[in-house]
Amino acid sequence: MKPAPDTKWRDSMAYAPRFFVSMALVLVAFAAVTYASTGSAATTAVQTLVCAVLIQLGYFGAVLYLTWRVGKARKEKAGSGRPATDLEKAKATVPVSMNEPGHSKP
Repeated sequence: MKPAPDTKWRDSMAYAPRFFVSMALVLVAFAAVTYASTGSAATTAVQTLVCAVLIQLGYFGAVLYLTWRVGKARKEKAGSGRPATDLEKAKATVPVSMNEPGHSKP
């Protein structure tokens, strides 16, 4: 199995720490505007909770999309688009011949 390509996760669309800080700022702003418009703490709490759930669903969808996109790219790069069988995985990548002199030398 090939190692994953070296990517800068901080440049990714779904970098978690950046997302959580951004989500917290959005929820604070949303709560402030909701409280200013309704004047009710209970309504503000419920609407902010619903907003947080919707944001989380959007983040989950973004992560699923990014995972799907990387998987699709790997399949296209592999060529055939199908995963290797157990027999193909077991094949030696370096040809080994027992008929060559010195084959037992380290």
